[in-house]
Amino acid sequence: MTGGRLVSESKSIYTEMAMPNDANPLGTLFGGKVMAMVDLAASIAAKRHSRCPVVTASIDNMSFHFPVRIGELVTCYSQVNRVFTTSMEVGVRVCVENLQTGELRHTSSAYLTFVALDESGNRRAVEPVIPETPDEKRRYEEALKRREYRLELRKRTEA
Repeated sequence: MTGGRLVSESKSIYTEMAMPNDANPLGTLFGGKVMAMVDLAASIAAKRHSRCPVVTASIDNMSFHFPVRIGELVTCYSQVNRVFTTSMEVGVRVCVENLQTGELRHTSSAYLTFVALDESGNRRAVEPVIPETPDEKRRYEEALKRREYRLELRKRTEA
């Protein structure tokens, strides 16, 4: 391992147009479709950082602030916020663009945890992530608090 990789090296942008075959009966995008896009975008950032296979270990609470209409452009921005030996927290921000008006809306955000795997499918260590900007440093610090909360919640639900 080296000294780590910059947060900016993990950044990923994943974009899809909301299509009719992904619509719910109300004519908006299924929440599950958005969640799948979030998982994919996060996995790209995690793999970009770790340079090895990764699997989703958890996804934090995800709320939907606005519906996504068919024909709108859905963009997921992802980056690794922090590395914890074999796991990584990845943040994803979902924005929607109305291609006719140019209106942009932030529709949801989520934090996901990914585990890095070796060629045998066992956990493997990941290089640290190096935050540079004030936002990256804030997310880095907040990731530790979220991890502590996740671990405490896991303890309570396993008891």
